[in-house]
Amino acid sequence: MPQHEIKTCARCNNSFECKAGDIGHCQCSCIELTVEERCFIEDRYADCLCLNCLLQLKNKFVFFKEKYLFNGV
Repeated sequence: MPQHEIKTCARCNNSFECKAGDIGHCQCSCIELTVEERCFIEDRYADCLCLNCLLQLKNKFVFFKEKYLFNGV
């Protein structure tokens, strides 16, 4: 049986259960991220994030992309 680990979110410092040994059941597998979104997050955080922060950053990337990439800023 894979080990699960209680981790602290690198962004909000809330605790969550990481299931890296059973990634199909890990909370992070509930969200689909594009390659661009993954890069955006990985550039800012080196460790796991909770699902809430992943969702917030996914939305933040959309605003970032619209503001800076599409407007040529």
